[in-house]
Amino acid sequence: MYAIIETGGKQYKVEAGQEIYVEKLGVEADEVVTFDKVLFVGGETVKVGAPTVEGATVTAKVVKEGRAKKITVFKYKPKKNYRRKQGHRQPYTKLVIESINA
Repeated sequence: MYAIIETGGKQYKVEAGQEIYVEKLGVEADEVVTFDKVLFVGGETVKVGAPTVEGATVTAKVVKEGRAKKITVFKYKPKKNYRRKQGHRQPYTKLVIESINA
């Protein structure tokens, strides 16, 4: 059984036992998070939401919060002596999907 959930403005296809990285949720490690924005539930029976599936939830356990590798953002305009260099590290939350309740 799998489900498609929405969190942080993005959609993720999840299955029980899967590890995923989502936008930072601001939750402590070893806590349980419940997602109620379930858009689709698949498996032997299929449930499609309009826009969400009623009564369906996905529970996940928070493993850790962290920051991704640093990326360099470099903007410039040719022939105008305009250069801006900036670094960025995106915060994330690592989750383990425990169950899909549909």
